Amino acid sequence: MSSLKQMYVKEMESPLGLLSIVASERGVCQIHFGEINKAQVTAKLSKAGIRPQWIHLDENEDLDICGQLREYFNGLRVEFDADIDLIGTPFQLKVWKELQNIGYGKTKSYKDIAQAIGAPKAVRAVGGANNQNPLPILIPCHRVIGSNGAMVGYGGGLTKKQLLLGLEGALKISS
Repeated sequence: MSSLKQMYVKEMESPLGLLSIVASERGVCQIHFGEINKAQVTAKLSKAGIRPQWIHLDENEDLDICGQLREYFNGLRVEFDADIDLIGTPFQLKVWKELQNIGYGKTKSYKDIAQAIGAPKAVRAVGGANNQNPLPILIPCHRVIGSNGAMVGYGGGLTKKQLLLGLEGALKISS
């Protein structure tokens, strides 16, 4: 049986383009690059026993995380302190928690993350959890790179990953 849960949606412009942010009463649940695909999000939430009641915030309403993201993009914030409401498997939650330990302007490899969570052979599974991260930027999956230092995979595309790493000074972008 699924429970009805109010889900607030706020769209904001960023240097990465449009961001769609989804939050519950407990905290930020998801950040999407571009417009939100409600059918896809509803299907994912229903697997977790949640039936969303969508509430769109207008231009005069904001979520606390929007201000924090603006500060981040303007170079005024290096970490986030918003409440989050994560939905994932125990393994995903473990990976996402470890991603939060990667400092601003730093990078780690998928192998580093696998070792840090005590599953050194689970490098591909770490990549899969990274790919399913519902809170890009807040849970900094953009800071995960290949063991050889190569830019690999990012849900928002490598251009966005490069922009975020460049913003943080972890990647020198030639002009």
